[in-house]
Amino acid sequence: MKPYGRLLPRFRRMPVVTRLVLAVAITMSLVLTGAAGFVYWRVKTALDQQLDDDLTAYQRSLDRAVRTGAKLPPGPSGSLHQILDTQGHVQRSSEPVRHQALLTPGELGAVARGNSVRRDIGSLLPITSDTLRLQAHRVTDGSRRHVVIAAVRRGHRDEALRELLAQLALASGLTLIAASYVGYRTARAALRPVERYRTAAATLADGTHTLRLDVPADRDDEITRLGHTLNHVLDRLEASAERERRFVADASHELRTPLTLMRAELDVALHRPRSADELTETLRSVDAEVQRLADLSNALLDLEELGSNDHITRTPVRLPDLLDAAVTPHRRTAQKAGRPLTVDSALVAVDVDDRWLRPAIGNLVDNALRHGDGSVTVAAAVRAGVLQVSVTDEGPGFPPDFLPRAFDRFTRAEASRTSDGSGLGLAFVHAVATAHGGTAHADPTGPGATITLRLPV
Repeated sequence: MKPYGRLLPRFRRMPVVTRLVLAVAITMSLVLTGAAGFVYWRVKTALDQQLDDDLTAYQRSLDRAVRTGAKLPPGPSGSLHQILDTQGHVQRSSEPVRHQALLTPGELGAVARGNSVRRDIGSLLPITSDTLRLQAHRVTDGSRRHVVIAAVRRGHRDEALRELLAQLALASGLTLIAASYVGYRTARAALRPVERYRTAAATLADGTHTLRLDVPADRDDEITRLGHTLNHVLDRLEASAERERRFVADASHELRTPLTLMRAELDVALHRPRSADELTETLRSVDAEVQRLADLSNALLDLEELGSNDHITRTPVRLPDLLDAAVTPHRRTAQKAGRPLTVDSALVAVDVDDRWLRPAIGNLVDNALRHGDGSVTVAAAVRAGVLQVSVTDEGPGFPPDFLPRAFDRFTRAEASRTSDGSGLGLAFVHAVATAHGGTAHADPTGPGATITLRLPV
């Protein structure tokens, strides 16, 4: 496995602050190295250009003196020279290099053939003494050929470059340390609210703290928006937990009542011998409570299934046929009660899931017949791509304090708390509307009540 293949998982396991500081340090190292390299290259180029200009000028003056037989010029400070024949014998030389061979045999042969040679003696690092830059030309004096070597010392140039390298290394190191420290402090400051949110969220499990995070109200950065989002999620969780607690309490009450009645009926039946008619009546009563439990369980299962929009399958259906299928099972009940039941429907087709919408409308009609009075009207129309279905009765209507919770589970108006029903009918209607992406709304019409479904089609 390649080295980075082993380092990458280890890097990902590091804390975020450490990763950010490492990223800043690596990036700054690359930037500083590039900047230092550019500065060094520019300074070195300028120093070399000055050194080469001095060397070239000195070389020309030597060539001219040898060619004319004049006295050799002194040259710039620190300059040296050697005059050789083509066999490499020293004819004239500066004292410091009198006994030093400045050219290799190969270089000497090349210059003797008319080529020019320029090279450095000694290195910048490690430090060496007597560093030179030389240049050699062939010069002809009548019939004689000479090898003229001009050299200048590189000491000042090398010292300046070494000093520059030291200063660049020091400046880059200090800059890297400062950038890493600033990156560390910045990352810690930026992530401190996240850690505070995490600590606060970790203390919420004991139930002793309010489900809210302390988010500054005078800021609007990414971390603050994260805090507001988490608070919104916590509000939803708190509301969901409250609904769950209320649901469990109401469900326990609703299940306890039929179970208690069944147990009482059976206890009475078993307390002393009963006639066949009495036992039959007891069994009928128990059967009614069992049916009530079955209806309650089916209603709860339907509500849970509707909790996901994946269960909604829209298909085209004629609106009059949909309403007729929803209302027909209740016509006999309305007829027995002497209550008119009318349907007013537009002759259009709508894309809905009639498997759920049909019983939802049936629940509204059943509620109107059970808890309302007078005639019941079912009206449906499509306006601007929205299906609106309204069920209106002429009964006492909804109490004002009941309207805000009319579609909650196991909720009944006080006037009908003891009447038949599980309190899940309107909750089922609301779930069907929500699953279709619509709404359900209850209005007191005074007298009477209207419940309206609005569904996008």
